[in-house]
Amino acid sequence: MLLQTVRPNIVQSIRAFRVEDLMRAAQDTGQHFLYANLGQAQTKQEVLEGIAEAFLFPAHFGKNFDALYDCLTDLVNKSGPQPGFIVVLEQIPDNPRFDREAREQLLDVFRDAADFWGDRKVPFRCFYSFL
Repeated sequence: MLLQTVRPNIVQSIRAFRVEDLMRAAQDTGQHFLYANLGQAQTKQEVLEGIAEAFLFPAHFGKNFDALYDCLTDLVNKSGPQPGFIVVLEQIPDNPRFDREAREQLLDVFRDAADFWGDRKVPFRCFYSFL
């Protein structure tokens, strides 16, 4: 199985994996597959909007990192038991308007979400690439 070598609660580069294989692994294990291609985003606002749209967040999503964390954790946790998550963030921007600090803040939200789900014994694997 593809995910046997990947810790259940981690945020890591997608380098060794293909999106199609990760999607298939999610289907095979009955986990949620969340995918966002952020190649068109240039700013924090656009990145958050892209994630919200791709992940089908509610219309009241606050478009900030705290709201992102809340949607990835509390909102989903309140909806009942979860089988696990495979998240792919493709082509995160790498430009002056979404700089290294912004990228690290974004990935920290996903790391915190991985910890949240890990505490609940729910696998949460996030894979990412930069544009």
